[in-house]
Amino acid sequence: MGLRPLIKRGRAVMRRLGADSKADTATSSSVESTEGATFEEAKREPTVEAMTTAQEPEQPSDDLQHGVRNVEAITMTWSKTTLICVFINIWFLYFVNAFQSSVFGSLSPYISSSFQAHSLSGVPSALADAVTAACYLPVGKLMDTWGRAQGFLLMTICATLGLILFASCNSFAIYCVGYMFYQLGFSGMEYCVDVITADSSTLKNRGLAFAFTSSPYIITAFAGPKVADEFLYQSNLNKAVEQGHVLRQSSGRTFLQSVWYWTMQFDLPGVVMFTIGLVLFEVPFDIASEAPNGWGTGYIIAMLVVGFCMLFLFAFYEWKVAPVPLLPMGFLLDRTVIGACLLDATYQISYYCWYNYFTSFLQVVNNVTVAQAGYISNTFDVVSGVLLILVGFVIRKSGRFKWLLYISVPLYLLSQGLMIYFRKPNMSVGYQVMCQIFISIGGSIFIIVEQLAILAAVDHQHVAAALALLNVVGTIGGSAGYTICTAIWTNTFEKALIRYLPESAMSSLDDIYENLTTQISYPVGSATRTAIQHAYGYTEVRLLAAGLGIMALAIAWTMMIRDIDLKKKPQVHGTVF
Repeated sequence: MGLRPLIKRGRAVMRRLGADSKADTATSSSVESTEGATFEEAKREPTVEAMTTAQEPEQPSDDLQHGVRNVEAITMTWSKTTLICVFINIWFLYFVNAFQSSVFGSLSPYISSSFQAHSLSGVPSALADAVTAACYLPVGKLMDTWGRAQGFLLMTICATLGLILFASCNSFAIYCVGYMFYQLGFSGMEYCVDVITADSSTLKNRGLAFAFTSSPYIITAFAGPKVADEFLYQSNLNKAVEQGHVLRQSSGRTFLQSVWYWTMQFDLPGVVMFTIGLVLFEVPFDIASEAPNGWGTGYIIAMLVVGFCMLFLFAFYEWKVAPVPLLPMGFLLDRTVIGACLLDATYQISYYCWYNYFTSFLQVVNNVTVAQAGYISNTFDVVSGVLLILVGFVIRKSGRFKWLLYISVPLYLLSQGLMIYFRKPNMSVGYQVMCQIFISIGGSIFIIVEQLAILAAVDHQHVAAALALLNVVGTIGGSAGYTICTAIWTNTFEKALIRYLPESAMSSLDDIYENLTTQISYPVGSATRTAIQHAYGYTEVRLLAAGLGIMALAIAWTMMIRDIDLKKKPQVHGTVF
């Protein structure tokens, strides 16, 4: 299970502490009438206005899809002890994932350098993000129609396959393929955990729950213990079946009718069109620079055209044809949903415009070790782990979240601007640490507010789809950021080396350009090392400037998000956080 289920569990517990006595005095007829109206209203219009306060239902609504109905049945039957165990297991899951991610992030530039492809360090990430973005919606739909546990298991298999390919790869191409499976698997696991957390927490407590899911990063930024987690989903589903919350009965359909029914429930045509369209449209932006004729290459043009047509066809199909659409049009047009998605995309583009070469920059320009560079780049993990717990408590008490953006957006813009000034070789590395702390404060608040905003704008039936949409947009933004970063780097760094390198080092130009180990092999203070540092500084200015310009759009997106009162918006039922 993931961190998300833990959050929802805690919210349910707190809410029920004060609501149990009141609920006991209500008559069953009033409960049923109130619930029926509320669930019908939520289904018709997945917006904040459509959600009204209702008492706890005795049974999951029949209008919910299979996976959502099962998870509601589970939250109605599990105990507080089980809820706590689930959150503990989620914490350990994030702990392990965060640890391996931290180790891999520090070593990835050297992996690329071992294949003489340091300048292409951003390519695996960009390709992986394109594939991952295309899979969030299908995975979300699978979790709604099949189950939360099954979606998590599928992502675990993908992550394991990626690690196997990593261990056996002997070329940069195989490494890229392994990275795609790795990124898809681990990002998908975190997404599944986020959905489960939303299933088991109320909106008022969800910020605190998300903060809890981030807390392992405080430890994994500096250490990597071995730990295991236990998955409790299936045992609780069986308990829900035994207590009659999930009824097992014959559907009355033939085999072919069942195939057709579940195909429509899963929205297989929409899933296929979206996945193919997004991958075909996104990948050319990552590989065009390596194509024989660049953007004029035939297969690049064909992929763009076919991908765009598939996405257009997908949008039309979901709008007019799909019986059970992936993304209901009702919440797609909600300005809070749009604003949250645009804010996430802008932040991801801005951040990854410069982040990919940041650890290399620290080692070459500031002359820090691999471990020290990793500590600095992991500042976000440490700061967010501490800060989000405090932010979660504040949101829980106030029930509001938008005011945080009025602090975080200006702070983020200021800190990224300061990084441009402090990128010089003669500057203390402490200034970089300071900027990373400010960026971490702003960025971590972005993440929690985006999630709360989009979840507050939909009902429980569409929680998975809403989080999937946010992840799709954010991952596409990250991929675009990697692409911009790689494009600026490849078109700037080598030219800067040619400009600054002394004649004695020109014979090693290609090796210096493509290999980080070669770059740091020259002593600090030597003419060659100084030239490389100047080339890094020259390139870093352009990377940061691109990210800063894009991030300015966040001011407009902040204005679009409604300041929803989370205390007045019920969303989940049962024993939750």
